[in-house]
Amino acid sequence: MQSGSQCSIPCSIGRETSKTAKENSKLLNSIPNTREARPGGNALEFSVSELSGAIKRALEDGFGYVRLRGEISGYRGPHASGHCYFALKDDKAKIEAVIWKGSFGRLRFKPEEGMEVIAQGKITTFPGSSKYQIVIESLEPAGAGALMALLEERKRKFTAEGLFDEARKKPRPFLPKIIGIVTSPTGAVIRDMLHGFNERYPACVLLWPVRVQGEGSAAEVAAAIRGFNALEADGKIPRPDVLIVARGGGSLEDLWSFNEEIVVRAVAESQIPLISAVGHETDWTLIDLVADARAPTPTKAAEWAVPKYSELIETVEKLMLRKRTAVRRALESARTHLKASSRGLPKLQDLVALPRQRFDAVDRRLSRALLANTRVHATRLARVSGRLSTAPILQKHSRCAERVEVLERRATRALMNRIAVSRRVLDGKAELLKSLGYHSVLSRGFALVRNETGQTVRHARAVTAGAMLNIEFSDGRIGATASGPENPGDKPDAAKPEVRSGKAPRQKTSGRGGQGSLF
Repeated sequence: MQSGSQCSIPCSIGRETSKTAKENSKLLNSIPNTREARPGGNALEFSVSELSGAIKRALEDGFGYVRLRGEISGYRGPHASGHCYFALKDDKAKIEAVIWKGSFGRLRFKPEEGMEVIAQGKITTFPGSSKYQIVIESLEPAGAGALMALLEERKRKFTAEGLFDEARKKPRPFLPKIIGIVTSPTGAVIRDMLHGFNERYPACVLLWPVRVQGEGSAAEVAAAIRGFNALEADGKIPRPDVLIVARGGGSLEDLWSFNEEIVVRAVAESQIPLISAVGHETDWTLIDLVADARAPTPTKAAEWAVPKYSELIETVEKLMLRKRTAVRRALESARTHLKASSRGLPKLQDLVALPRQRFDAVDRRLSRALLANTRVHATRLARVSGRLSTAPILQKHSRCAERVEVLERRATRALMNRIAVSRRVLDGKAELLKSLGYHSVLSRGFALVRNETGQTVRHARAVTAGAMLNIEFSDGRIGATASGPENPGDKPDAAKPEVRSGKAPRQKTSGRGGQGSLF
């Protein structure tokens, strides 16, 4: 604020006070009184509510809206209801202050403990506690010194959190396809930046229009940064490769939106590299410290975002020239090395002369050897053919055929005899197995009992009550559950399990000469 506005504060209050001092008594006397005066006195009688209401109207009508300068004291943040209660004080006096919930959300500068501010609001009273207070509707720091103190305090806070560390800053893409700009759509900044893009490198630009000054501008800038980060790379609106937050120059109050905590944290959370271009080269804000790069002017930010097209062409041409030169040198070096190597190689005629001579010698030797071999085999064939005769061969073949027929008949008879003997032995063993097997016993009315594990149950004492049994008859098997021994005194001997050895136990015969158990 300017110093002239600060001097007008006590003067305005003084004028209002002198103007309405004489009117307060009239306001008190204007209260309707239906009660009669007490006997023996001429003073009117008021209730507490009437007196409090008269004082409230006197203050509100007498002062109205005032601008008050003081230091915030007792601020503990918004109440649960959303209202704020604190006090404004100087070195000699203190006045209670309140900010209603609706007004608090519209404040550009939020109150902080110990901050010297200029408050504008309405003087009123709170009858419940018989005290007067100011209802604040707007609040601003008292001068640039207070703003700088608040700025330094926020800077220390964010530095302690590590938001300004160089290690967390992201590199800018070399050739971005899409550039997102957060600025005012009506200012000269966007026109200068678009002109810079057209001159350097035509690129796709997405503009998120925001207010860059005044109430609510900080929230709009933060929402724009988060909105660009929320876009999908392959969505209908593509996600930018780099962001630019731009604004022209101005005073500290004009640029204050870019010092707000909501904007600083939005820049710190951005996954897209962000260039800050707020103000001129001498101006600085907290967004400059947290951004990935800080451009002195918005036009410079456009130059940093994209390379210059002519410079790219020049660089490509230089690289192509260097490439052609390097390829030419490599080819010349390879050609020189090949020529030097070829001079050390022997001639083709010298390489094939000796193998060719050997081949000719072998060819002459092979033709003579073939002729000699043919003569030797012809002589041997003539000598053997003279000793051969057809009659003995035919006679010998006839004798061999007769012998084969005799052997075939003898083999057939021997095989049939062997099969008959084996069949008789097999039939005898089958009859013996049938007579010794337990199936023949089952057909006479007996049954075979097995326990759950498939072992044969030979004694009743080996069966416990509730045991699962498998009973086999001659025509099939059934399952059964044991109910217990018939004699209650008989208990199963569970402590002595049956032991089956490899040899069958000797069966005891009864005195009557019986056969005994077949199992």
